[in-house]
Amino acid sequence: MRKNSIKNTRINEEVLRELSNIIRGEIKDPRINPMTSVVAVEVAPDLKTCKAYISVLGDEQSQKDTIAGLKSAEGYIRRTLAKNINLRNTPQVQFILDQSIEYGVNMSKLIDDVTKDIQE
Repeated sequence: MRKNSIKNTRINEEVLRELSNIIRGEIKDPRINPMTSVVAVEVAPDLKTCKAYISVLGDEQSQKDTIAGLKSAEGYIRRTLAKNINLRNTPQVQFILDQSIEYGVNMSKLIDDVTKDIQE
């Protein structure tokens, strides 16, 4: 995989900021959890596709509902991105559930349990 150029890095940051604003403030779908955040965005160098990594604070059903709500609002999100960001092509957004934060919390809890047992 090649290293991102400065232009691609700036585009990733801009899309991440706008996507966060759209999800937080403009989408009114009740399936989308209010504790949803965009962790990272990877826009392809040709600006045709975009992978958005989404983190949802909640149970597994809430995570599935949020991803389903985002996929159903994909057209609106893409249209709003096109309006707010001046790019040659507006990328097709693919939402991917990112569970790295949840994984990190679980690992931290397991490490704390093990160290507590050792200290006792």
